[in-house]
Amino acid sequence: MIRYRRPKQDDPVINDLIHKELVPYSHLPPNELKTVINDIPKRLTRGVTLVVSPNYEADPVAFIHFMVHGELLYIDMMAVAPAHRRNRHGKTLMAQAENFAGSRGCKRAKVMVDRDNTRAHVFYRNLGYHTVRYVPLSQCFELEKKLQIRY
Repeated sequence: MIRYRRPKQDDPVINDLIHKELVPYSHLPPNELKTVINDIPKRLTRGVTLVVSPNYEADPVAFIHFMVHGELLYIDMMAVAPAHRRNRHGKTLMAQAENFAGSRGCKRAKVMVDRDNTRAHVFYRNLGYHTVRYVPLSQCFELEKKLQIRY
């Protein structure tokens, strides 16, 4: 099931997923990475975080955090626990975020993918995202997709 994040219950699991599934791909210098990691609790208070859990009371097995800025949906972070991959959780979370944004007038979605995160790059390409540019400073690819506005 998909539900909104419950900070006290979900944040330890979300932080663990970030550390295990996202941080290893980062090319930021250690001091910058530490700053980014320390900023995660504040980041989670901005935007929307949805989680996948086996039932309403269970801990999450996947999450997505996104923000809507005018006509732009920005996918900030998404991760699925390894034991729960290949269950369409990522696709379902992306569809929820895109539908949420489309219903609020967003025309495009954007996500940054670390250079070496090939699995994520293929995942987003399969969802219709295309590479816009490479950002050498962060060693990330910027991917984008046009959204359908839903009323």
